[in-house]
Amino acid sequence: MEKTVYLIRHCQATGQAPDADLTAMGQKQAEELARFLQQRQIIHFVSSPFTRAIQSIEPAADQQDLPIRIDERLAERVLSSEDLPDWMKKLEESFNDDSVKFTGGESGKEAADRAMEALSEMDDMTAAVTHGNLLGLLLKRIDDDYGFLEWQKLTNPDIYKVIIKDGHLFAHRVWK
Repeated sequence: MEKTVYLIRHCQATGQAPDADLTAMGQKQAEELARFLQQRQIIHFVSSPFTRAIQSIEPAADQQDLPIRIDERLAERVLSSEDLPDWMKKLEESFNDDSVKFTGGESGKEAADRAMEALSEMDDMTAAVTHGNLLGLLLKRIDDDYGFLEWQKLTNPDIYKVIIKDGHLFAHRVWK
């Protein structure tokens, strides 16, 4: 059996808080995303519970009069509950060693495990919106060659088409 899932990083947002809205540019990107997804005949929409993720997929779901299912497992990874002035260095460290865990945060392995569980339960022709860090960890799990440098090239939004066939996962970037 084969299924296709589109993993999407949310559109441009006003911040990182769970309730951060899309910017005006992000709203335009969400409309462009809707046109892109309509051409791919998406029939299921799943989103992180964060506002910016939901707002990124709403135009597409509305256009097709389909519901958005919220999946907590697609929420952004918490790197740490403490302020990390060198957070980018810490993030890179956690990308290179998925067992690294900072105070009050999730290891890369923990975050990728929950996201992979969500991915495994998705239906064929699903568009799933998540966040940059979690998307990067998912892509690394799918393809060992995906690393921190590739993560740094993610855009808002960004889309990867994932084909799941006979227990094997293949991902490639399909956004401009």
